[in-house]
Amino acid sequence: MSGTINLRKLEYSPLANPLLEPTEVTVKKRYVKTGTSEELVSTRTGEVRQTAAIYTVDERDDASFVKVFAAGVAAAFDLGRTASRVFQLVLQEYERAPMRQGFAESIELAWFNDGLSGRSVDMSEKTFQRGLKELLAKQFLAPRSPSTFWVNPALFFKGDRVKFITEYRRKGSRGPSAPASVTMETEA
Repeated sequence: MSGTINLRKLEYSPLANPLLEPTEVTVKKRYVKTGTSEELVSTRTGEVRQTAAIYTVDERDDASFVKVFAAGVAAAFDLGRTASRVFQLVLQEYERAPMRQGFAESIELAWFNDGLSGRSVDMSEKTFQRGLKELLAKQFLAPRSPSTFWVNPALFFKGDRVKFITEYRRKGSRGPSAPASVTMETEA
């Protein structure tokens, strides 16, 4: 997974963010989609999908919201402990980044003075690089230049709400009498 990425040999995309298109990332026995979600009737195939939904709204303060958001994304993508910590640091840098049209399209991740952007982050540069490799492998970020990275707009935003949707499907046959899936949404 992150072992195949060499930070010294990245392919840069200085003009266009390659993460703007919907993507799928394989994570163990499931996949995680980013981008637009399908509706009850698929506009592509016309297939009608019957689902039961459990919808929960949970209000959080700013600090708790960021933690819940980071934990939800980390769980969905099976991020390792190091990548989860680096993701939280990247989120902090994203919050500081200047916005254009409601979001920041890229961020600076420069390591100097034994920290990220000169700030101590309680990890070594090698540990940071290990986490960064996993974020690159799972398409959270894409290299724009040696210290600038495009962000995946489905995973980074400065909004005030987020939904984590988990769809459970029964294994085997999907007969008409049995529900095809159960979808649980959590909004923080």
